[in-house]
Amino acid sequence: MSLTELVILVVALVVLAQIAKNKAPGLYWSLIGFPATLYRVLASYRATMEACELTVAPPWWRVFAHKVTGAEVRRPSIPKIRGIRPTTTGLRLTLRLAAGLAPEHVTNAGERLRHAWGVYSLHVAERKPGIVEVRMTAFDLLGKVRMPRRLVPGPLSAIVALREDGQPFVRNYRQVPHALTMGASDSGKSMYQRCLIKGLAPLQVALVGIDCKRGVEQGPFAPRLSALATNPDQAEGLLDALVQEMEDRFDLLCLHQGISPDTPLEDITSDIWGLPAKLRPVPIVVLVDEVAELFLIASKVDAPRRDRIVTQLLRIAQLARAVGIYLEVAGQRFGTDLGKGATALRAQLTGRVVHRCNDKQTAEMGLGDISDLAVPAATAIAAERRGTAIAGDTSGGWTRIRTPMTTLGEAAAECRKYAHLTPNVPVLEPFRPVAFEAAAPAPAS
Repeated sequence: MSLTELVILVVALVVLAQIAKNKAPGLYWSLIGFPATLYRVLASYRATMEACELTVAPPWWRVFAHKVTGAEVRRPSIPKIRGIRPTTTGLRLTLRLAAGLAPEHVTNAGERLRHAWGVYSLHVAERKPGIVEVRMTAFDLLGKVRMPRRLVPGPLSAIVALREDGQPFVRNYRQVPHALTMGASDSGKSMYQRCLIKGLAPLQVALVGIDCKRGVEQGPFAPRLSALATNPDQAEGLLDALVQEMEDRFDLLCLHQGISPDTPLEDITSDIWGLPAKLRPVPIVVLVDEVAELFLIASKVDAPRRDRIVTQLLRIAQLARAVGIYLEVAGQRFGTDLGKGATALRAQLTGRVVHRCNDKQTAEMGLGDISDLAVPAATAIAAERRGTAIAGDTSGGWTRIRTPMTTLGEAAAECRKYAHLTPNVPVLEPFRPVAFEAAAPAPAS
């Protein structure tokens, strides 16, 4: 092969690699990116740990002993690699921390490690005491969301979005009973709700919608909804019915919770999940599309209705978890400017998903009590990154997520597919929406 042919071949390979990097990043990572990154990590591991100050000096007596004996002074201890696992989107290192280091030290050095090893993002998760997992991603997973296949979210859980570390974002109502979704107009809140309903549709759960925009957002999901309110007056009646259902379930729980002297201790329960399956009522998820419409009033005449709606929402948020009734609230803002009771209700909504915000104050409403770093992350989301959000809970953890592109028709089709699973809750029957049925074609004359 001549020199000219060799140069042409090299240039062609470089061009193909760049095309693969842009068009098929997964393929590029598997063939080129992973070997190069692995070599970069292993070759510079100790130097990088020392530069990032992830070291622990040996005890003084050992240093003194080495000096007395003339032996080489032992170098500072660093985290030891206990496992390397490649993935289709990046690389995972399992590290055993040196005595004196904590997971927070690795987390704080995450940005420096990311630049040193040339990866797109780096996240640290504690596996057990002394063991952390460093998750590195090779490219922007949220640029074009591709959800992992063959995922089993678990009971009363729905896979809604993709996290920036490649893991699915799961909405688990057993762990986080109530949640708040916020964001500016056209930021992706409706997309998030579509993905949530699409994930809940195949489950044995009753879906209740409150959409005061005349039902334009939740109306297409009518075949799978057990109840739907499309204006504040209907919402008041629906919330009254939900509170009545909550009280009836508490009566059922008191009757069957098993506190007689001969009841085994493990059978005593304080929520419906400890009841036998034949007695356990179906869980209910209440989806509020725009919460501000329930708070705002045009005149003092509407004040009693607003106060009753807020009171019933607060009662559900404070008490209903034990009887399997959960709140999923969405809105553009959720602060004291909405009126009395807004802050008290927000405090009960443990899960937080905040999409792009136009001002810092809105981001602080949703994320200010979670993490100071999460607030600027929400305001930094670009307008063209619709569907991207910051997800967290009151434990302080947060991450970026993005929902896959889901049209209203796709979510509606999923609701029609599983319409037979819509449970009949008698107290909600007056609010059951009438699903649209296509008219039969007229017979030919």
